[in-house]
Amino acid sequence: MQQVGLLLRSYADDFDYAKRLVQSFHVHNADDLTLYIVVSEKDFEIFSQLAAPYVEVLSDTHFSPYFTTCEVTGIRPGYINQEIVKLAFWELGLTENYFCVDSDAVFIRDFGESDFLAADGYPYSVLVEDKELKVEPRYFAEHWLSREESLQRIAREVGLTADVLLTCHGHQVFSAEVLRDFRDRFLAPRDWGYLDALREAPYEFSWYNFWLQANQSIPIHPREPLVKVFHHEGHHMESVLRGVTVEDLARGYLAVVVNSNFSRDLGIISTDEPQAATIARYLSYSDLLRALRAKVSLALASRLARSRRKP
Repeated sequence: MQQVGLLLRSYADDFDYAKRLVQSFHVHNADDLTLYIVVSEKDFEIFSQLAAPYVEVLSDTHFSPYFTTCEVTGIRPGYINQEIVKLAFWELGLTENYFCVDSDAVFIRDFGESDFLAADGYPYSVLVEDKELKVEPRYFAEHWLSREESLQRIAREVGLTADVLLTCHGHQVFSAEVLRDFRDRFLAPRDWGYLDALREAPYEFSWYNFWLQANQSIPIHPREPLVKVFHHEGHHMESVLRGVTVEDLARGYLAVVVNSNFSRDLGIISTDEPQAATIARYLSYSDLLRALRAKVSLALASRLARSRRKP
């Protein structure tokens, strides 16, 4: 069994994103780690073309008994089922630890085992407060309050008593040992499956993180996020306007995600396209016209001010 691998759960609608991810994986996979792509039977044929050395495409038939066909707390079945795949993947016995990655991610620098495993062989745990999102007005209004309530519910269920709740949105390194412990000591005594936990609160990474912190099945080695995620267009636009390049991001992250939930209608956004091209994607013609008018007005006002200061 491998010490660490990577897991991608994907769908036909995300194939072009997944293809880009795999291309970047081949470029930067310095330690010949294996990427496992889990897809449905109906999507298996299209994804099979991505199979290659260190890339295995797997059918989700092992996990299908755990799946739902109904919405869970207003969330579509496909989303819940991909959470189940992440929680249950360890059952295949392919790797001791696995880094969960999304289809819209792109690797931007070389990576290897040491990026995911500490010196003692146990995985790093991405544990943060997400303060940058808490202060973001749009994210706070749309997501934060309901998410915070769900996280507190998970903490109570697993017996985590902490003044500060540390978790992550995604891109965590999952330990098979921790997940086996979670299944056998938490789910089984309640006669729960993975779906029952997600009905209680649909945050698979927080179920893992809070169980780990409450029970410490393995040593905890905290790390900041390994992937830079732009959660919405304002988040991405700010970075672009500041002139942050892929090279800059690579100093701190293995990969970058421009969240396809908001960017899908704009096409697949390259992380290294010119600044003007990215800005143009987000601004409508009316936005550009208003900005041009404002620019002209400011220039005229500045020129007038300078002329008045002349003797």
